[in-house]
Amino acid sequence: MKRFFNRLLPKSLRSSVVTIPVIRLHGTIMAGGGQLRPSLSLASTAGLIEKLFSFDAPAVAISINSPGGSPVQSRLIFRRIRDLAAEKNRKVLVFVEDVAASGGYMIAVAGDEIIADPSSIVGSIGVVSASFGFPELMKKIGVERRVHTAGQNKAVLDPFKPEKKEDVERLKALQLEVHETFIDLVKERRGTKLKDDPDLFTGLFWTAKKGLELGLVDALGDMRSVLKNRFGAKTQLKLITAPRGLFGRFGLFGSSKGFSAPDIAAAAASGLIDAAEERALWARFGL
Repeated sequence: MKRFFNRLLPKSLRSSVVTIPVIRLHGTIMAGGGQLRPSLSLASTAGLIEKLFSFDAPAVAISINSPGGSPVQSRLIFRRIRDLAAEKNRKVLVFVEDVAASGGYMIAVAGDEIIADPSSIVGSIGVVSASFGFPELMKKIGVERRVHTAGQNKAVLDPFKPEKKEDVERLKALQLEVHETFIDLVKERRGTKLKDDPDLFTGLFWTAKKGLELGLVDALGDMRSVLKNRFGAKTQLKLITAPRGLFGRFGLFGSSKGFSAPDIAAAAASGLIDAAEERALWARFGL
């Protein structure tokens, strides 16, 4: 609406300041997410994405810094961005910071353009499942694992039992299907920009400098410089953030909706596990 009325004014009275709304999608991608270590999911980002597209601007900007995570949540976030981009007729510019890999790259391809720092990490178009096995530990400490199921496949890949070849093959078959979905999405969005490289969809990752050659990104640069160069020196960036911070979520300083001590203790314990998984994801990219 603001742009509409601005066009009605004489050129001498028109505002030359362009405001570009910005959101930051930073972190690992997981369904739900802990209270102490919030993660990216459709539930945690939907409000920000909706608000991003509510601004009357020539484009919207999204800063991404994610090593990946849940393929489902990644695709849901991707889909919400594209649906609103089509509905509001907005150009989406994605800017990569340290890394947009795996699910992080899946979200990045929601952009009409992907711009990254030359040293950013991009790619990792693949699917991985990681876990631990404890059968020898169970024997050592004298603990017997007892599992009773209705359905012969209800206890596949039990970490406290030896791994079975047929269970691994079943898991790999599932991974291949998810991988195909990922590949199809990247091909749909990047199209002829992608170079014919045999390693492109093997799960390898590259710096954005190499990613530019492969067609994984469109340009090298940083958000502020690119936006000011494209929309004018007076361009302003408006960062959109969640309405409440950490203290608001936990109900501290006067809120009647606080957490009890057991709630906080349980969240802390869960947070340790989440932190280990998150650390492992970032560590794959040397971060």
